[in-house]
Amino acid sequence: MSNIDELKSTGLKATLPRLKILEIFQAGKQRHMTAEDVFRVLLEERSDIGLATVYRVLTQFEQAGLLNRSNFESGKAVYEINEGQHHDHLVCLDCGKVEEFYDAEIEKRQHAVAESKGFAIADHSLSIYANCTKSDCPNRATATSVRHHHHP
Repeated sequence: MSNIDELKSTGLKATLPRLKILEIFQAGKQRHMTAEDVFRVLLEERSDIGLATVYRVLTQFEQAGLLNRSNFESGKAVYEINEGQHHDHLVCLDCGKVEEFYDAEIEKRQHAVAESKGFAIADHSLSIYANCTKSDCPNRATATSVRHHHHP
């Protein structure tokens, strides 16, 4: 399905900003993006789409089910293409990188816990905030300067 058809199927007119922004998510250089990330890509492409438009389009896409939105602790809304696959997130406290994972056991336990308390889960999001333990983490380049190394 072309992007134009995909937009039409959600009832959104295929305007240039909408097509451009959808394209950025599909090009998928970066899976999780904030409005500012999207805006930065548009600037690099010499596009004249403003930040306010980006926010508006992302909200429309989220409401139409094209994108999923997560609010990580940074307080910024992060968007990703909605592929209909449920997954949870591991967020690195050192560099902010987001990793996705799916664990059937965790899913089962959550349903069991909800059930035991008289609930049926309609939806949930799990974000685990963690420090990277990889000594050769490629994403830590910027974060190392912040860390203080104490030698005995």
